[in-house]
Amino acid sequence: VQFVESGGGLVQPGGSLRLSCVASGFTFSTRPMSWYRQAPGKSREWVAAITSAGSSTNYADSVKGRFTISRDNTKNTVYLQMNSLKPEDTAVYLCYAGLGNWGQGTQVTVSS
Repeated sequence: VQFVESGGGLVQPGGSLRLSCVASGFTFSTRPMSWYRQAPGKSREWVAAITSAGSSTNYADSVKGRFTISRDNTKNTVYLQMNSLKPEDTAVYLCYAGLGNWGQGTQVTVSS
């Protein structure tokens, strides 16, 4: 099981980023997927989740209305569109399939 996250970077407050996570080693289309994040000195925090077919999504209150999770099962990829970014969104973002494996994540830094 492997995950390769990408799309992070440095962005100003109010900006946007789109993260991608390409998964391999399991049947992607059968697994719900989630995004988590971990800021320095803090525990890992759940951000968003999507069902296996993409028909239902759920979000942490801290990102509701600003972030959108989606997936493309033909590409084994899950996305996180992040709008109206705030400095408190700064963290390493990781995707997760509930199988116990994690990738390296992608760093998102929101700063002026």
